[in-house]
Amino acid sequence: MKTKLKPFFLLPFFAFIMLTSCQDEVVDIRTIEDSETITANSELAVLIEATSTKDGSMDNIIDRASCLTVELPVTVSVHGLEVTIDSTEDYKIIAALFKEFDYEYRDLGIFFPIVVTTSDFTEITIESKEGLIELAQECRGDNEDDDDIECIDFQYPISFSVYNSKFQVMDVVNIEGDRALYRFIHRVREGEVFASLNFPVSMLLGDGSKIIVNNNLALQNAIKEAKDTCDEDDDNDYGDHDFTKERLDHLLQICPWVVYEFERNDDDLDDKYREYAIVFKAENVVQVRTRGGDMLTGTWSTRVVDNGALIKLEFDSLVDFTLEWFVYDLEYGRIKLYKAGGNRAILKKNCDIVIDYSKERIENYLQECFWRVERLNIDGVDNETEYIGTPLKFNADNGVKLRVNGELLEGTYQVNQVDAGFMLQIVFEGRPDLNLEWLVTFLEPGIIKLENADNKMVLKRYCPELDDDLKYINGLLILGDWEVAKYQDGEVEKTSDYNDFTLNFMATGLVTATDLEANVINGSWLAYRNEGLFMGMRFEETDPFTVLNHRWRIKDVSTTRIELKDFSASGEVERILVLEKKN
Repeated sequence: MKTKLKPFFLLPFFAFIMLTSCQDEVVDIRTIEDSETITANSELAVLIEATSTKDGSMDNIIDRASCLTVELPVTVSVHGLEVTIDSTEDYKIIAALFKEFDYEYRDLGIFFPIVVTTSDFTEITIESKEGLIELAQECRGDNEDDDDIECIDFQYPISFSVYNSKFQVMDVVNIEGDRALYRFIHRVREGEVFASLNFPVSMLLGDGSKIIVNNNLALQNAIKEAKDTCDEDDDNDYGDHDFTKERLDHLLQICPWVVYEFERNDDDLDDKYREYAIVFKAENVVQVRTRGGDMLTGTWSTRVVDNGALIKLEFDSLVDFTLEWFVYDLEYGRIKLYKAGGNRAILKKNCDIVIDYSKERIENYLQECFWRVERLNIDGVDNETEYIGTPLKFNADNGVKLRVNGELLEGTYQVNQVDAGFMLQIVFEGRPDLNLEWLVTFLEPGIIKLENADNKMVLKRYCPELDDDLKYINGLLILGDWEVAKYQDGEVEKTSDYNDFTLNFMATGLVTATDLEANVINGSWLAYRNEGLFMGMRFEETDPFTVLNHRWRIKDVSTTRIELKDFSASGEVERILVLEKKN
């Protein structure tokens, strides 16, 4: 038997040796250095357990306990008004009733029995309010330090290699969430299993940023450095209402904010104001950059009252924004604003967004790496599938190249300033859907959004040489011949359609499918990252390869096998494609 390599979790410290068992079975055995195991009483094991501990502070408005979580749905009453809480968003209903009618916790009734989950993911049925109060008393008090770490989280899935007493790999355990991680690391701490975490591992910080760690020491340091960097909001109010005016002012000025949703006087104005960028500056100056690049200047001020905080915006020419908004939800990276009368806005922090456009800045961004056509909508029709595996390269001499089937098509581009902002003009022979004057509506290091009348294009930066996972995948694919080992569409197995074909992936982006009679079907391919790893392929309109023209999510990689999946909008697997290296 051979131990299966899971995606991207290759352990370079493993030494591979071949042994023969008493049954003469050949076994691949990987040994591990002691420094990479997670020992039962190590500081790292304690930190991992604390990071995966269930945080119960989100529903403190119901249970007054940061180590308990009330499982939903649950029915409560506020001064006689019965409310069914189906989701965490419904906690706002309780908070709003408390504020509007000046109610307190004693006005809250809970319909028992309820089920609560403790910090170690144990579920307990509670039959009465007295029972809930008794259990809650075992938690730390309002805003007291507790054991859980909330300012940094694992990005799942992750995996552990499990060893026997001789440190030989016995299994690979995949972890999909905090519950599974807490229970697994508890077994490690109890000495039931020997294990090591498979790196690299992505971690999400409290401010919304991500970091990647590559070994035990880096993970330990990352958790220790992050664990006290955010407000864990372990008080008994709903949401983050314990901030001061100074803290709110500081938060607003840290980075630009981008409009995500906007409603004024019950009118949905998302299409009008989405991606407007707001910068809160010193001396109460606020600037708003429109999608066309216009800069509008106004004033801002804040005040904190008993019921929360308010932000006042005033503009001469942006009347929809001119209002004193109530901050009804505040968290790292997002602010929700509300004003009675059907006024609502959601702002998201974006430290990378460019506020002050210039011709030089746009040209510099274009000339960084390649750019994938993530979206291309022409007259209401999505055409981005035409550009799967065909990135653009903008050069300093105003030349632009498009890689198609391994060949570089040459064109030109120009950035021009116009009254509406900045225009990107592209000229490619035979590519009328690109040959337009595009208005730059959104610009940051990794993404450029463009518009032309009813047409839209989104370009995303593609730098494979800066991504170790992509370099590894690209290196595997261009070495040797490959075949379709499995193609399943829903419940229908269609692998036999590809039995006679050999696939060759080339560094130029060309992929060929050659049958037994030496007939060749050409195509383009591209492995890339977009909140996960993907592989795009586009073949000529020739069966049976036309159906493979898709941006596939990469789910599993070994040295001889790559598993790709196609997911529906609801997250269900619709198709599976497995490529294996030919002997």
